Amino acid sequence: MEKALRIYAEMLRLVRRLPKDSRPYYAKYARENFVNYRDFDASDSKALDELFHRAYNHSLWVLNKYSVDESAAQKLKEICLMDEN
Repeated sequence: MEKALRIYAEMLRLVRRLPKDSRPYYAKYARENFVNYRDFDASDSKALDELFHRAYNHSLWVLNKYSVDESAAQKLKEICLMDEN
């Protein structure tokens, strides 16, 4: 659960890099997705890893859509893909 909260917080930080008019949409979208998965089985580490990878990849897609440098998502990458907690 702690890792998911760290990912959510980092995604909200990335939303701040988007154009002002698109921020509310992506902040709401991120929240809705995390709420939808809050009852997810935390003991299924493979499924959680897939969700975290999907969150990272989707974030990259959104950043690229708005021409934000992917390097902005480095911390998110470290949490989603490299962190084993």
